[in-house]
Amino acid sequence: MADRQGEDAFLAAYDPRAFEPIAVTVDVVALTLRQGALHVLLVRRGGPPYEGAWALPGGFVQAGRESLDEAAARELAEETGLDAARGLGRVHLEQLGSYGRPDRDPRMHVVSVAYLAFAPDLPEAKAGSDAAAAEWVPVEAPAQRGKPDAATARPMEQDRPAGAHGGGSGRRSGQARGIDAATDAGLASDLASDLAFDHGTILAEALDRARAKIEYTPLATAFLGEEFTITELRSVYEAVWGRTLHAGNFHRKVLSVPGFVESTGTTAGRGGSKGGPRARLYRAGDARLLHPALLRPDREDSVR
Repeated sequence: MADRQGEDAFLAAYDPRAFEPIAVTVDVVALTLRQGALHVLLVRRGGPPYEGAWALPGGFVQAGRESLDEAAARELAEETGLDAARGLGRVHLEQLGSYGRPDRDPRMHVVSVAYLAFAPDLPEAKAGSDAAAAEWVPVEAPAQRGKPDAATARPMEQDRPAGAHGGGSGRRSGQARGIDAATDAGLASDLASDLAFDHGTILAEALDRARAKIEYTPLATAFLGEEFTITELRSVYEAVWGRTLHAGNFHRKVLSVPGFVESTGTTAGRGGSKGGPRARLYRAGDARLLHPALLRPDREDSVR
C-alpha cells in the first residue's frame, strides 16, 4: 500500500513539460504490382514543410488514441480507400524501422516509425484530406519509369490547395545520402530527388527488406490473389528483384520447398498465350520460412 501511495504521489506531481517535446509519426512504404511492374505509393504534400514535394504516405500518431500499427493502417487506408471491411485485412503490414535524427523535420524533433506494406491489386491511389495528390509510381529507373503519370507529372507543376500532411521526417539539405541510396536500390534518381525529408533512405531500405524477405519467406505470395500460377509467382520475383528468371528452374525450385505452395487441384481458366495445357493453380502453403531459400541471382546469372 505504501508503495502504491508513493507511486500515485509521483504521478500526480509528474510534469511531462519538464522534458523537451518530441513527436511520433508513421510512414508507410506500400508496394504492389501494376502491369507487371513493382510500384510504390507516393503522395504530394499539400502544405509546408516541403509543400509540393512527393513523399511517402504517413502522419502523426494520434497520442493516447491509437497504437503505431493502427496509425499505419489508418494512413494506408486514407490513401488507398481500403478499410477493414474492404480489403485492408489482406495487406501485409510490418514495421520496417525507426528514424529519429534530431534534424529530420524542421518543425521539431520527430521520430518516424516506418512500415512496409504489400498486397495484390491495390486500387487507384486517392489523396487523403491532407495531401494534394497520390500516385502509384514504378520503382525501377529505366526510361521514363519512376515518375508519376503525366496527369500529375512533376510535383511543382501543380497548384493545389494546401493541407497539413504530417508524415515523415528530415531536412532537404540532408537528403543526399537518401537520394544516393534510393538510386542504388533501383529507384529513378529524379524521383528520389523529389522525395521530401529522408524518404529516399526509407524507401531504399524498404526495397532492400522486400527483396531479401522473399528469398527466405513466402511473402511473395502476398502480392497475389488466393489462387495463382507458378508463372504469376515468378513475375512477382522478377518485378521485386529486377531480374528475369529461368522459368523451368524457378518452377522446380518453388515446388522443391516444403510448404511454400500447395496445389488447389484446379487449373487456370485458359491456356497460355501460345496455347498448350492450362496452368495449374496453387495457393500459399503453411511454411513461414523457405528452406532451401530462393536466392536472388546476380544480374549476369539472370535470363534476359
